[in-house]
Amino acid sequence: MRLLQIPAVVLKISASMKLFTIIVILSLFLLAGCNVHIDPNQPMGMIRIKGSDTIVNAEQMVSEEFMKDYPQVFVAVTGGGSGVGIASLINKNCDIAGASREMSKKEINMAQKRGVNPFEIVVAYDGVAVIVNNNNPVDKLTIDELRKLFIGEITNWKELGGQDVPVVTLSREVSSGTHAYFKEQVIHLGNKLSKEEFSPKTLLLSSSQAIVEEVSNNPGAVGYLGMGYISDRTKPLALSKTGEEYYPPVMKNVLDGTYPLSRPLYFYTDNEPNGVIKLFVDYALSEKGQRAFEDSGFVPMRKNVARKN
Repeated sequence: MRLLQIPAVVLKISASMKLFTIIVILSLFLLAGCNVHIDPNQPMGMIRIKGSDTIVNAEQMVSEEFMKDYPQVFVAVTGGGSGVGIASLINKNCDIAGASREMSKKEINMAQKRGVNPFEIVVAYDGVAVIVNNNNPVDKLTIDELRKLFIGEITNWKELGGQDVPVVTLSREVSSGTHAYFKEQVIHLGNKLSKEEFSPKTLLLSSSQAIVEEVSNNPGAVGYLGMGYISDRTKPLALSKTGEEYYPPVMKNVLDGTYPLSRPLYFYTDNEPNGVIKLFVDYALSEKGQRAFEDSGFVPMRKNVARKN
């Protein structure tokens, strides 16, 4: 008799999570028909993770390693944006919502009305990088200059010492937690009463990778994304709050808070996690799991924090 071994592959599904349940059940029936037995002494179950595109690659890496160690637990990871993941948690369509922003009071109230009690877990830290084309001579900006670019007050790179090239601003779409964070910290400058909006000419793109593609091919483009998407195809800018010291988006500067656009990354569960959900969360916060976040370009936790809202 040999134990059931499930290939360590993260299942990606874009339709209903019900499809995942059907796959699990069919797989178990097929394996049972082949006289392959499940070890009752090992953890067993399935975990549905949905949300932030910023951390989806890190979640996939953690899941792959997790399923090697716990082959009787199936993990499905899908993106779609922090807002999509949080909505899925509220609607009880996922077990873990990945988010690059905090849940809002409105979302928490909505969840509680539906019998969901969000539990927040910080899993890593990130810097929101601002990227331009490699041929753009501008290599640093103040937060105020960045704001003026994205609200349309600065429309040509020559106004910032660059070439005579029109500015093309790129943003994630509104369901993205990175979009919400950038709007709050840059467009609104942290002022919750601000009604300022992105320039109507700003292009909303569906993923961070789409921003990389556009910036790498457009000499006038400027966009923002999580540090995990920084590559040599584009140039990340050093940023400053005051115009005195400029800091690039690297792990050290995010960890010590000198990079102006530093933020935590989150898991949200319904109540404090237990069972296989707790097993996965603990794994993500372990040295092995944190290494996956670091390999994806994020800053690993030095002190784990979890709290109820």
